[in-house]
Amino acid sequence: MEGVFPALDKSPSRTPRSILFMCRMNAVRSPMAETLARSLLPGTYVASAGIRPGERDPFVDAVLGEVGLSLGRHAPHSLDELEDDYFDLIVTLAPEAHHAALELTRSMAVDVMYWPTPDPSVATGTRDQILHSYRDVREHLRLLIEKRLKPPG
Repeated sequence: MEGVFPALDKSPSRTPRSILFMCRMNAVRSPMAETLARSLLPGTYVASAGIRPGERDPFVDAVLGEVGLSLGRHAPHSLDELEDDYFDLIVTLAPEAHHAALELTRSMAVDVMYWPTPDPSVATGTRDQILHSYRDVREHLRLLIEKRLKPPG
C-alpha cells in the first residue's frame, strides 16, 4: 500500500501527546485519520480540522463502520473553529493543508508531517468502486498511524 501512497517523512522522535490531522475540508481524510488514531493511540489527544469546513461524507461513515468505528457527532470544521490550538504534531493529508500548517507553525515549536493522501471523494464508478477508494484511504491511514505514531510494543 505504501508504494501506492508514499509518505515522505520520518516518524517523530517521541510519541506525541496531542495530534492534529488536517486536510482541505475536514470531511473525509482528516476525520477518518482522527477516528482511527483515537482507536489506535489511547491516551493521546487527537483532533482534526480543515482549511475550510465541508459537508459530512456518508462513505466515511460506511467504511469506518466496517471496522467497528464511528465518527460519532463529528461535524466538519475549520482551523479557526478549533478549541485547542496547541499540538505536539500536525499531520497534513493534502498539499493545501500542508502549506497552511507550515504557515501556521512558522513561529511555533510544532512538528509537521506530510502524508500525501488521495481524496477518495473524487472516485467515480459504482458504489462498490467508490467504497473501495475510501477503504484504500482508511487502510493507508491506519498503516501510517500504526507505523509512525504508535509507540513500540
